[in-house]
Parts: sequence; C-alpha cells; structure tokens
Amino acid sequence: MVNKFKIFRLGQLKSYPLIKDVVVYPLKVNRDKRGVLVESLKKNWNKVFDSRRRPFTQCYYSITKSGVARDTDRWHYHPTKQEDRFVVISGDIIVALYDWRKNSKTYGTLNLFSMGEPGGDEGQYLLLIPVNVLHCFKNIGKKEAIILNFPTKLYDPKEEGRIPFKEVKFPDGAYFNWSL
Repeated sequence: MVNKFKIFRLGQLKSYPLIKDVVVYPLKVNRDKRGVLVESLKKNWNKVFDSRRRPFTQCYYSITKSGVARDTDRWHYHPTKQEDRFVVISGDIIVALYDWRKNSKTYGTLNLFSMGEPGGDEGQYLLLIPVNVLHCFKNIGKKEAIILNFPTKLYDPKEEGRIPFKEVKFPDGAYFNWSL
C-alpha cells in the first residue's frame, strides 16, 4: 500500500491527479542580502481569492513541534462552508488530504503534500483545501513548523469536524495512518 502514494512537491504536480477543487498556488520568493520576502495572499490571485466565494476573513498561525501530527489519529474537515489556505512560513510538513465527497470525480483520492523550507523555493506555495475534504498534517522536520492559515470563513464550531482515521476506508479497505 505504501508504494501507491506519492508525496507532492511543487515541480511534480503535473504527473499526479489532484483532488478536485484543490489548488496549489506557487509563491514568489524574493531573496536578497537582507533576507527573504514572500507574499502569502493577494486579492488578485483569482484561483485562491474571490471577494464573494473565497474572501479574506481572518489569518492565524500555528506552531507545531518537531515530530508532532495535527491530528494523530483523526481527520479534520469543514463540512459546508469553510476552505482553508495553508502556507508554511518555517519548517517542514506533510499535509494529507482525502476526498470523501461521494459526488466528486476524485472520490477516494489521497494526496500528500510536502510543504516548507527543505523544498527550497518550490516548498513555498499556498495550498487551498476545499470544503468537506479531509485533512491533517505532520511536522516531519527537526525544528518547529509555523503554518499560516487564511480560512474563507470566521471560526464556527459547526464547521469543525473530526473523524477517526479508522472510520474512513480507502477503496482498497485500508485507512490512513502516519506510518504510510
């Protein structure tokens, strides 16, 4: 089963099918002798921002310790309205997405994304996670990972779902776990 899954890096995305409505938006890394500047969300990025469908509502960041998964044994999802837009500021994470939307043409598809510094400039992108797509991430680096999120809706407890990995079976009957 492990050999079936590929971890996406930005330059390899054309060779593997993405879950329907997932958007990977490359960020431009500006480097000079002073350091780095990376724009993380702009209103003219039409694939990830739209004032009606995908507005800016808030921004928050999380810091995840080395080796820690958010969540260790369950998927996170937003059932009806919210889309997440992740950007990794520092660190090295793997984001897992699983399409369990029965009416989706990519139903049953798992995508794994490598995001962060070890990928160099190609590790810098915004990942848009559609409504009702299961997701979780793990810090696989040696230092803390800092992740920005620009969700499309303000926090609403009704839009926060969790479901144990074991309750979501892949088409072959297996289920996700971080040892994959």
